[in-house]
Amino acid sequence: METIDLNILGQVCPACLLVVLKALNDHEQRLRCGKTRLVVRTDHRDSTRTVPESARKMGYAALVKKVGSYYEISIGKKDDPA
Repeated sequence: METIDLNILGQVCPACLLVVLKALNDHEQRLRCGKTRLVVRTDHRDSTRTVPESARKMGYAALVKKVGSYYEISIGKKDDPA
């Protein structure tokens, strides 16, 4: 599976959400068929709520985990574990 890494460390909402939504739209076909997953790295805590919530509303699976001083949000096909 291909992984698209999106590093938005240092950015704050709404910029974080807008950047992720653009990436989801740009790679929609590959994400929906399960060939690709999007991995977002952020240090903005609000993004750990807004990004997964928006991704789920769009029909994706989203998983958040804390990695050291930042968060990693994995977004992919709904049936696949992110």
